[in-house]
Amino acid sequence: MDKAKIMEGVRLILEGIGENLAREGLQKTPDRVAEMCEEIFGGYAETGKLSAGFPEDAGNNVVLIKDIAFYSMCEHHFLPFFGKVHILYVPQNNRMAGFSSMAKIVDAFSRRLQIQERLGAQIADAIVDALAPEGVMVTIEATQLCASMRGRHKKEMTTITQVVRGKLPAERIQHLRNNF
Repeated sequence: MDKAKIMEGVRLILEGIGENLAREGLQKTPDRVAEMCEEIFGGYAETGKLSAGFPEDAGNNVVLIKDIAFYSMCEHHFLPFFGKVHILYVPQNNRMAGFSSMAKIVDAFSRRLQIQERLGAQIADAIVDALAPEGVMVTIEATQLCASMRGRHKKEMTTITQVVRGKLPAERIQHLRNNF
């Protein structure tokens, strides 16, 4: 990440909106924003690949990991969106992943400039690539600050997206769609 370019960009934005860069509260703002960018866009430094999992007798089970919190930045308006990711998958060939691995993959893709629909697809595809499950569904519930802070100012709006790969039992999909 090029911290100097980020700092210069912040200076230009501050000047562009008419702020005084010499004002006490803004003197270190370009540096603080550059440091923030290193943290919130840390997903670019990660591969986004899930480990291949481990063999486990999954039986006829369905795995559901709910309420994985995430924060991301809208690539269209450079404003945050945040919420929860729910991952359901049906293991195949006894390939399972650790639960914390799912949170890691959510972080890897959400800590980038992003849109909610692509975020769900990237998470689902990473799970398919690593585990080859019978099926996977990624549901994301998010608050988009670009909708809350600008335009129509819809403060109480939640956006829900779902991505399905492979085959999932129809009753499971319907249950999830009814409950998210």
